[in-house]
Amino acid sequence: MGIYLITGINGFIGSHLSQRLLSRGHKVRGIVRRTSDLTFLQGQDPELFFGDITDRESLAAPMKGVEVVVHVAGLASEWAPLDRFYDVNVTGTRNAAEEAHLAGVKRFVHIGTTAVHGFSGFSHLAESAPMAKNAFPYCETKKDAENWLFDFARTVRMEISSIRPGNVFGPRDHTFIETYLDALEKGKLGYVGGGRCLTAPTYVDNLVDAIEVACVEPRAAGEAFFITDGLDITWKAFTEKFAVAMGVPAPRLSVPFAVANALGYALEKLYLLLGISSPPMITRYRASNAGRDYHFSIDKARRLLGYDPAVNFESAVENTVHWYRNR
Repeated sequence: MGIYLITGINGFIGSHLSQRLLSRGHKVRGIVRRTSDLTFLQGQDPELFFGDITDRESLAAPMKGVEVVVHVAGLASEWAPLDRFYDVNVTGTRNAAEEAHLAGVKRFVHIGTTAVHGFSGFSHLAESAPMAKNAFPYCETKKDAENWLFDFARTVRMEISSIRPGNVFGPRDHTFIETYLDALEKGKLGYVGGGRCLTAPTYVDNLVDAIEVACVEPRAAGEAFFITDGLDITWKAFTEKFAVAMGVPAPRLSVPFAVANALGYALEKLYLLLGISSPPMITRYRASNAGRDYHFSIDKARRLLGYDPAVNFESAVENTVHWYRNR
């Protein structure tokens, strides 16, 4: 069994991946900051190193002897200064990849995002579609990082792959699903455009399945893959499933996309003017994600990775609600 190194091991996705790899008998290392919350790693026993992807020198020691690096760490947010996004998502990725190359790592798997394609509205989009230029720093910096990685791959022997998940959800998700279910439970959730737009849910265990294969599959080298649950599902249908599982009413409020987008723009300007660090309840990012079709083909992952979402949506909802009720 080889040694795997996970950046962002203590986070939502990283902790699930660590748990899976350890259960397979692999040796797992992780990079954490001295201030990191390690709650998600309770019951696991990875080898932890103190470091930070924005501090390249701190990455050299944990990379020694590693066969596969899974680069999960990143700033996944809609509300932060552009320079912070760039430092973490672009410079941090370059630091990790360059140190991995110097250490003789065989495979570098980057966890990207479908959001590199923006939110202009599309269905069954393939990986060959051009990445979009848009106003959101998260999308732009993740795009820049992935483009740099594949340019870098042409100059080194280290194999590089990128996994682009959709809207990831599941147990331990404090970024998206916890706040979403909080709003649903309190009756404060509303739709954009009636919830009629397609979305791209990705249950975390299904994502980990794909990452695990991408770490070893020869045909994954040099390739990017969309990973979702493969569903043709709208935001309304997604939300109603959770409402039923939680025993709460589904949202009734809906606003047109143009209204939600304009309101998000106004609130963002106001928050910036007032120096408020937390994001507004409505942002242009949220309005765009919910108010435009956002759907991707997983045919390439099925063909090259043998990917087939093993956890169906009903079970994913049940597992997530169980965690939410008992977290």
